[in-house]
Amino acid sequence: MEARTIQLRGRGSLTLPAQMREKHGLREGDPLTVVDLDGVFVLSPKLGVVGKLAREIESLRRESGLSLDDLLTAVREERARHHAERGDPVDHDQR
Repeated sequence: MEARTIQLRGRGSLTLPAQMREKHGLREGDPLTVVDLDGVFVLSPKLGVVGKLAREIESLRRESGLSLDDLLTAVREERARHHAERGDPVDHDQR
């Protein structure tokens, strides 16, 4: 697994690093799927990968004994830490 930090640019544009585009055979104009997991974004080059990823996350969740509520709470806490590190305003309306 490889993690990179990228910036959100004007009009919401993102630039994927060339190495990642080449590794996965992505070219300009290729459709991508983005899934919002309660503030954690998963970007996928193929719709079929999203289902596979969701099944893998669910399998790992069950193996670890986490409830869905536990998982979502952990995601929300991580998102809050991320926003706090960035100095973003607090959104008290988030679930």
